[in-house]
Amino acid sequence: MKEKINKIILAYSGGLDTSVILHWLKKEYGCEVVAFTADLGQDLNTEEVKKRSNQIGASKIYIEDLKEEFVKDYVFPMFRANTLYEGEYLLGTSIARPLISKSLIDLARKENADAISHGATGKGNDQIRFELGAYALNPDIKIISPWREWGFNSRADLLKYCDSNNINIDVSKDDPTYSIDENLLHTSYEGGVLEDLSNEAPKDIWKRTKDIEETPNTREEITIQFSNGDPISINNKEMSPADILSSLNDIAGSHGIGRLDLVENRFTGMKSRGCYESPGGTLLLKAHRAIESITLDREASHLKDELMPKYASLIYQGLWWSPEREALQALIDKTQERVEGEVGLKMFKGNITISSRSSDISLYNPEIVTFEDDNNSFNQQDASGFIKINSIRLKNYNKKTQED
Repeated sequence: MKEKINKIILAYSGGLDTSVILHWLKKEYGCEVVAFTADLGQDLNTEEVKKRSNQIGASKIYIEDLKEEFVKDYVFPMFRANTLYEGEYLLGTSIARPLISKSLIDLARKENADAISHGATGKGNDQIRFELGAYALNPDIKIISPWREWGFNSRADLLKYCDSNNINIDVSKDDPTYSIDENLLHTSYEGGVLEDLSNEAPKDIWKRTKDIEETPNTREEITIQFSNGDPISINNKEMSPADILSSLNDIAGSHGIGRLDLVENRFTGMKSRGCYESPGGTLLLKAHRAIESITLDREASHLKDELMPKYASLIYQGLWWSPEREALQALIDKTQERVEGEVGLKMFKGNITISSRSSDISLYNPEIVTFEDDNNSFNQQDASGFIKINSIRLKNYNKKTQED
């Protein structure tokens, strides 16, 4: 016997999986299902999503434009830490999940729903991210994960279900079987031919970045201005967070910047191959590290670098709303209070070059670091004592090991 549920809020994309889930939830639980679609900057046909959800039987459909909130409150805080998972992945899918979880919980409260549902599979990370986020915000919420309940095992099973239940879904059995996630920060591709590691990613999957052969034969230079660690303008033109990231996507993508083919370690224990496009994020990460290089104290910078892998893992594992992530965020944000200034970048054939760095509060002092006459600003004889003191333990260790 299934638990009695009165109303469900479903994270609904309008694609094959969530369309089947919408119909299945109504059939299996016999209750009202409210569809929720988060507009995070993906290629979204709102009219088609509304039409399909209504045809399948959603009692309501909410489509919320969350692009500005997504970039301002999730992407930018993450970039203040220069966050990379396993040294490469910019966490484009991971960082969107806490906002979707929050939105589902907020809507459940508004609609007096007692359950939420999602389309993540039982093999992946997203089920963990959605559910840990939801439980952190509402410990009493009920969560329905159809992929862990029903007997379907493949895309073919879902297409058969659509045929037998008159669900009109514009998907062909011959279409590439990629699992695609998209938002303002990135587009990801998994599954299908990508599951064979000997296969190069097909050229036709890349949508946001040009092939190197098709990129301009001339360099393009831009400047990005920062305040408190966040970008605030491009080429002296102030823009909203979402507009900044969107513009950087267009600029970097046109130069073939931001492609990644990665085999990563999922939280669920398996290795998975993903192909990612994060053009604007790749450019932003390079620029942010450049402005930090002249405005951030050495030890603060090194501490951030030491903590970053832990911070990245918390996001990847769905622990955005955890007390440890919030504590790390407070430390990271404290370091960003003096990260301000301007960075010049040149892009050419997939490469990014830093051309300039400037800040009114720069810690870089040419009078001290110069190889020319420094007007006695640094006494080079002081280095002798510094080296001798730091060599004491090394000398002692060597003597003792020789005695042994």
